[in-house]
Amino acid sequence: MSDCLFCKIAAGEIPSSKVYEDEKCLAFHDIDPQAPTHFLVIPKEHIGSVAEVNEDNAATVAHIFTVIAREAKRLGLQSYRVVSNIGEQAGQSVPHLHFHVLAGRDMTWPPG
Repeated sequence: MSDCLFCKIAAGEIPSSKVYEDEKCLAFHDIDPQAPTHFLVIPKEHIGSVAEVNEDNAATVAHIFTVIAREAKRLGLQSYRVVSNIGEQAGQSVPHLHFHVLAGRDMTWPPG
């Protein structure tokens, strides 16, 4: 999607502080971190949110979770939270599937 911020980041049109990249996904540090460790993982393919996950793109989403687990381990994270907001009311500010990985502080419950 040509006007999508995260599509532009994935395409390298907008710089990011990369944590990880492969042919399917990109992980980069959040520009407004909410924890000492806060990075996002996005698919390079445009998927609007978790609400748009289906049989055709489920393998990409599974791959993203493999990347999250591997990068968390590489970064020495023993405890972390993975969050994906779906829709504006839930706090999704960029309409492109993304997972926040947060660590380095106590996470309260319930969130929000």
